[in-house]
Amino acid sequence: MKKRISILGATGSIGTQTIDILSSIDAEVVALTTNRNIELLEAQARALKPKVCAACDEAAAKQLKIALADTDIQVQSGMDGLIAAATHPDCDTVVTAVVGMVGLLPTLAAIRAGKDIALANKETLVCAGQLVMDSAAKYGVKILPVDSEHSAIFQCVQGAQGNALDRIILTASGGPFFGKSADELKTVTREQALQHPNWSMGAKITTDSATMMNKGLELIEAMWLYGLPEDQIDIVVHRESIIHSLIEFADGAVLAQLGLPDMRLPIQYALTYPERLPCKVPRLSLAEIGRLTFFAPDDAAFPAMRLARRAAREKGNLGAVMNGANEAAVGLFLQDALPFWQIPELVAFAMDEVPMQENPTLDDILESDRAARAAVNHWKMR
Repeated sequence: MKKRISILGATGSIGTQTIDILSSIDAEVVALTTNRNIELLEAQARALKPKVCAACDEAAAKQLKIALADTDIQVQSGMDGLIAAATHPDCDTVVTAVVGMVGLLPTLAAIRAGKDIALANKETLVCAGQLVMDSAAKYGVKILPVDSEHSAIFQCVQGAQGNALDRIILTASGGPFFGKSADELKTVTREQALQHPNWSMGAKITTDSATMMNKGLELIEAMWLYGLPEDQIDIVVHRESIIHSLIEFADGAVLAQLGLPDMRLPIQYALTYPERLPCKVPRLSLAEIGRLTFFAPDDAAFPAMRLARRAAREKGNLGAVMNGANEAAVGLFLQDALPFWQIPELVAFAMDEVPMQENPTLDDILESDRAARAAVNHWKMR
């Protein structure tokens, strides 16, 4: 059956790779969104002919409306535009490929509208995992993971035959600074942080990989997706990024999903599940790879993982606080307004500064995000 999809964040890394695999599946694009990359979105819109396009940035949306004035495509703006794209009546699946907290409201709106979610926006579950999973259960929608690690777990679970998972093992590349000490990280630059050894990603996610916060976010995401406490989720550094994650059963048996580091396979599987179709990705040759290596993560040099485990244990609004603070701190770093090593320090400050709430509402989560960003900016101005 033809899949009708909306792509939130169509001009980013996941969005463009989603569009790249469309020729391999039976799909129609209903809506596309961007933040402000109008030139690329216009090209995508003319090729795919969606019913709706939206730009989060208001000024960019005005430019887009002019650019697409000769078409029948409806152009919207801001959060309302994202939500309109996510809830369009002709859409059945939403690819949430935006980065950051901005993905939460349109994802919740899509769930309430009965849309399945191909989830690439990990911050949605980090900030509001309980609300999102409860809402998905209430409205009977599927949340299909797109992240390579969570897709790997999802694929392995297909072989579980109903047996409960005893442990999840998330693999991490280690980022560009693997092996560096805390002291050595005090001199690294933005340019160095953005040189990921295996994956091509946006600046924010690449920075999160460099601090190892990305793996902390994925730990929390896995906790909500698969219903395991954080102490049953391990992290191992696997430099080759060939094993994308593993699951373990009560008898000690371990299943893993392997493949070359290419996001097109997990994107396609989320859109074709449970069917598997030919995919454009190169095939894995273990003989060519030669060897696979594994290391324990260094929590002393990369304290972000400890912060994420705290947020996972304490739950409540702490994930939203941690994520909001991290987004703000990474933003400062990418503007050369903060040294790399201080990113987790600011996140820890905000997690101690913003009051804990055990059962937050959506409004509480949004306020926690705002307060965390304010705490980071206040700390920076001291």
